[in-house]
Amino acid sequence: MEEIKTDAGGSPGDGSVIKPLVGDTPHLQLGAKTLVILAVLIILGTTTGYAIYAMKTSGTARIAGRDLQIIKNSSEEGVKDASTFRDTATGLLKENDGKITDEGSHILVRGDASQNVYLTSSIIDLSKYVDKKVQVWGETYQGRTAGWLMDIGRVKVL
Repeated sequence: MEEIKTDAGGSPGDGSVIKPLVGDTPHLQLGAKTLVILAVLIILGTTTGYAIYAMKTSGTARIAGRDLQIIKNSSEEGVKDASTFRDTATGLLKENDGKITDEGSHILVRGDASQNVYLTSSIIDLSKYVDKKVQVWGETYQGRTAGWLMDIGRVKVL
């Protein structure tokens, strides 16, 4: 009967059960051309991403078929051109609770309820200005139940 060796020190073909890993293991080999292509793709991707980001924050918006300059700082936000939004009002900005009307997402409180301006905006997040005294510029629309309904294009904290 033939004896089987079980130690790890054997060489291939000597009957040992455990054999050492010998020989070439496959390696990922990238040529110089592949590395250059990868570097170019990374640079192009980074540049494209930055360009898209810069276009979104460039300070212009297309409204009613016109490119308009946008203001955005700590106290003011919206369309810079005052002729785009001719109507203006000043007061304390509150969220619309729906008690009087469901028109508008926010209310500009200007005294008693008959003087309130009901606000909506497609370009400004009015919730950032809740409980602040502001001046707003916008366009007045006919409301179903609101006495004054305005689409806001610019807001300034006073």
